Amino acid sequence: MDFLSQHIEALIFCAQKPISLSEIQACLSEMFETKVPEKDIKKAIEGILEKYSDDKFPFEAQKIGGGYQFLTKPAYQASIGILLKQQSKKRLSVSALETLSIIAYKQPVTKSGIEQIRGVNCDYSVQKLLEKELIEIKGKSDSIGRPLLYGTSDRFMDYFGINDLKDLPTPKDFATPENEIGTPGEEDQDTKPE
Repeated sequence: MDFLSQHIEALIFCAQKPISLSEIQACLSEMFETKVPEKDIKKAIEGILEKYSDDKFPFEAQKIGGGYQFLTKPAYQASIGILLKQQSKKRLSVSALETLSIIAYKQPVTKSGIEQIRGVNCDYSVQKLLEKELIEIKGKSDSIGRPLLYGTSDRFMDYFGINDLKDLPTPKDFATPENEIGTPGEEDQDTKPE
């Protein structure tokens, strides 16, 4: 089993994005010229996940974005953050983030649908998000003119560290309690009898 684990470990390490179980199985089956059972792959992956959970490693294998990938552990976030800040001068603009959030929650959505929500033209933002591979064209709408439909990509999941769109925050996560004035426990001083 160590032999199989080492090959799987190498595949996870070399993959530029999270590698799925089916991709691992396809690679191994082609290499060994026989179908490698999924249960053996899962068992090997469990061993890899456990191995790299040890504190002696600064990184760990994690299930993310529908596949497996090596990621640095949170304890090393500060040093990695400095490196990334130095390497990346370009970040997503506010308009690109707004556009991306609309696409994530409303997908599949047309450009005119995005513009209707944002109230401004979003050609540039959509183009930049396509270039960064955070969104992709999902097809064409059945409406007049058959406009393109946009949705999030697998890279979007990886970029934001989620496994499924269900992991996105819901509106209730942002809601504030209604009919609340002042701070909790504060009484209205004007209505107290004197």
